[in-house]
Amino acid sequence: MTDIVDADELLRRLRAARDWARGEERRAPDEVTATAYRAVRRVLERLVDPSHPSPS
Repeated sequence: MTDIVDADELLRRLRAARDWARGEERRAPDEVTATAYRAVRRVLERLVDPSHPSPS
């Protein structure tokens, strides 16, 4: 991935990855896998929206 992208494209890609992780979390075959996707989704949510609340 050596493409140079602007901020709008980067944000679009981060949102797409977050949405993908959300879908994988819902379709996960077990809780361990769902937890891994949930962690990825939460990190991506914080990147997309830094004011997003941290999980308690």
